[in-house]
Amino acid sequence: MTWKPFHHRGEILRSVIATADGRRDGNLPMDVDGVTATFGDELTLLAALQLKWHTRLAGHIERQLMTQPLGLERAVVTAWGEAADELPGVRDILDHYAADPLDDAMANAMVKARGKEHTLLALMAGQANVQDATAARSGARIEATARHARLGVPTLTAATPRQSLLERLKAVVAA
Repeated sequence: MTWKPFHHRGEILRSVIATADGRRDGNLPMDVDGVTATFGDELTLLAALQLKWHTRLAGHIERQLMTQPLGLERAVVTAWGEAADELPGVRDILDHYAADPLDDAMANAMVKARGKEHTLLALMAGQANVQDATAARSGARIEATARHARLGVPTLTAATPRQSLLERLKAVVAA
C-alpha cells in the first residue's frame, strides 16, 4: 500500500468514526462515501474499527498507569471509560456486532477480539499473567466495572477487597 491509498483509507475511517459517533445506533455506516471501495465488506470495516478501539484503549491505559502506578485496576477502569467517551460510536458498533454478528466469521472475530481485550485489561490491571487461563474472565469483570462507572453507578464499595501495599507493589513489579 502506497502513501496515497494509506492516507485515503485513514480519511475514510475518520469519516466512518464521525458518522458512527453522530448516529450512535450501533450499525456499521457502510453508506459513507468510499467505505465499500476502501474496506470491501462489513467484517473488514469492523476489524479496522476494532483496531482503532484497541489502539486508543491501550494508549489510555498507558497514560493512566503513568499517573496511577499503584492503583492498577482503577487506572484501567478509568482508561476504558476515557476510550469509550472518545469513541462512543465505535464502542456501540463493537457491542452491537458482538451481540448480533452478521455471520459466523464475524462472530468468531468478535469472540477473539473481546477475549484479547479482556486479557489486556486483566494484564494491565495486575489481575493475571499471560499464561493465566482466567485472564479473560478477570478482564470481563474489569470491563463491567468500567461500564458501571461510566454510567455513574458506584462500583467500589466497602465490601470490595482492598489490596495491601505489598500486593500493589508486587503487581507493579510483575507488570
